[in-house]
Amino acid sequence: MGKQIPLSTSFNLPDGREVVLETGKLATQADGSVLVRMGETMLLCTVVSAKTAKEGQPFFPLSVDYQEKFAAAGRIPGNFFRREGKLSDYEVLVSRLVDRALRPLFPDGYMNETQVIINLVSADKDVMPDALAGLACSAALATSDIPVEGLFSEVRVARIDGKFVINPGRAALETADMDFIVAATKHDITMVEGEADECSETDLVAALKVAHEAIKDQIAAQERLAEMVGESALVKRPLPEIPENEELKARIEALVSDDIYALARSASDKTTRKNRIEEIKEAAMEKVTEEFGEEFMEEWGAAANRYFDKCKKHVIRDVVLSDGKRLDGRKSDEVRPIWSEVNFLPSAHGSAVFNRGETQSLTSLTLGTKQDQILIDNALKSYDDDFILHYSFPPFSVGEVKPMRGPGRREIGHANLAGRSIRKVMPESFPYTVRLVSDILESNGSSSMATVCAGSLALMDGGVPIKSAIAGIAMGAIADDKGRIAILSDILGDEDALGDMDFKVTGTDNGITGTQMDIKIDGMPYELLEKALMQAREGRLHILSRMNDTINAANEELKPHAPRVVEFRIDRDYIGAVIGPGGKIIQEMQRNTGTTISIDEDEKGGIVAIYGPDKASLDAAYGKIQDIVFTPDVGAIYDGVVEELAEYGAFIKFKGKTGLMHVSEIDHHRVENVGDVLKVGDPIQFKILDVDPRTGKMKLSRRAITPKADGTMPTDEENAARAQRGGGGGRDNGRGGGRDDRRGGGRDDRRGGGGDRRGGGGGGRGR
Repeated sequence: MGKQIPLSTSFNLPDGREVVLETGKLATQADGSVLVRMGETMLLCTVVSAKTAKEGQPFFPLSVDYQEKFAAAGRIPGNFFRREGKLSDYEVLVSRLVDRALRPLFPDGYMNETQVIINLVSADKDVMPDALAGLACSAALATSDIPVEGLFSEVRVARIDGKFVINPGRAALETADMDFIVAATKHDITMVEGEADECSETDLVAALKVAHEAIKDQIAAQERLAEMVGESALVKRPLPEIPENEELKARIEALVSDDIYALARSASDKTTRKNRIEEIKEAAMEKVTEEFGEEFMEEWGAAANRYFDKCKKHVIRDVVLSDGKRLDGRKSDEVRPIWSEVNFLPSAHGSAVFNRGETQSLTSLTLGTKQDQILIDNALKSYDDDFILHYSFPPFSVGEVKPMRGPGRREIGHANLAGRSIRKVMPESFPYTVRLVSDILESNGSSSMATVCAGSLALMDGGVPIKSAIAGIAMGAIADDKGRIAILSDILGDEDALGDMDFKVTGTDNGITGTQMDIKIDGMPYELLEKALMQAREGRLHILSRMNDTINAANEELKPHAPRVVEFRIDRDYIGAVIGPGGKIIQEMQRNTGTTISIDEDEKGGIVAIYGPDKASLDAAYGKIQDIVFTPDVGAIYDGVVEELAEYGAFIKFKGKTGLMHVSEIDHHRVENVGDVLKVGDPIQFKILDVDPRTGKMKLSRRAITPKADGTMPTDEENAARAQRGGGGGRDNGRGGGRDDRRGGGRDDRRGGGGDRRGGGGGGRGR
């Protein structure tokens, strides 16, 4: 078989950059495959769907996997196996962006197992591939016979220098104050996720409008590609017929409607509601089995369950729209009761419990060193991160029994939303690695938003000087075909499942810092989105006021048992002196003081960070380093100790330095034998007459601060004249080992041995 001739089309982004869609050349045995190219970035997306559904399949088995090939960026994976393995958190997050936009587009009743695989196969370092993943997925579906109810695409919209930019480059994005990934069909916004530097609700709506216009162009390009493919893409496979029995449906509705209406209006709690629903369902199924027969129900049992669920959904939604009352009795804009507590965990470096309704987060704060930073190693970016947020959702939080298998995609997504929101209020300069852990102890909706609130409280309890308190709220919506719609504040888990929108918004008093939105219905107008955002703002401010009742500012001090960190700069010339040959000096300081010391170098010099278990150990290490980097001042008086005697004078040690006091500078009268006046170990006070700028040799004098025979003190002019005549000096290691040695063992050794500037001494990070 000869080389495949691909079909391709393209479109331009608003700034003129071209994006190419190509099919028919690669992965042709998949149901659909598309190569998306922008600059040197290439994403290959394949989609395959089983021809039939598994018998009795109760849900739609869709999987979306986004993976970045390290070869795409000219890198070899850094793991033991040197190959791509389990998806990283970043890849999971991109997979979720696509999944959340795609899943609602499949028709009801389509249960065929479907798999979407998106691979980054070539990388342009300035092109952000996450903004192209949704486009690649939808384009692959467009070239297949897999039935979807509409095409979609995703773009990044960022505000840079006051202007909205579609899919900006990585470098430009660094200066953005708004950064959102937006998914949409030709007609509606369907998914939003991103962050901002306290933007307004109006600004967010404006960003969505800009994104939607760009998405329309991308969908048009997909439609052109599908037309080029022809009938195999334009004619979709037939949907499986869903068996219906109108008599059974009517009977179930008659049996359960009144009871569900009564329950929906009873302002019940989650457990009561769940138990009562099970009772109503069980009684109805027993009744229809009695009336229709067991053989009939064996065939129609699945349909009967479906009819019950649809009736339940219809009744609960109708009560909200008709009565203005929700399952727990609240009005549409009412937030559940809130209580919170800080300093709950005595051993943590900060802690808080945040409880809203039947949702509860226990969040702990741990402060660590730079050694505790987490390594983020993706194909395009590898770096150490000093802010970590982990979210845990154990099964007992919802009264279930499940195996504990580590964090799933949902937990990774919730942690990301909470973490990126809280990061916006973190201090710009904070010398600790920060880890927040949110354990959800109870859950009935909005657990990720409870994490934001509890995280804010824990940080303030721990004395972290955050810029402002931050809170989050989850909004919902219920609409019907009569044009009625209700925007719901602080939604329950049931309202999330039965509703048409899940819109999480985080922020401070001043504006929005993060959002995550999924819209499940067509035709959500921008006016309603803006209404939902303004209602969310009112709820957020209410929550912040309740949090302020518990703690309204960060504590001025860290916890007494919290570790201490100090950061300060030293001159580049002293980096090697602090580390020592092979890391000897810094390692000895760490052993003797019980601290961890790291040194980073930038264009301005060295940044020293000392991490100590308490203030005393921190001060000890700090003092030792200050002695090493100490620069003596000519004319200043210091205290020292006699270190060594020589025929021509005495070597005096002070503040990590050693200088020579010539015999002529010991006293005003002639000293024949230095040992007659000074002894090794004697304390001595002296004045520095001069320092050689080239060698660092110092001329020390006790004579200059000793009264003369007539009781007068030597004048500055006399001391200066003596300094000019000589008679001083000092060892070559005045700066820690002479010109060649002052970096602690030569240029090659200043990093602490084997190139490790963190003081490891030839291995490890050395901290």
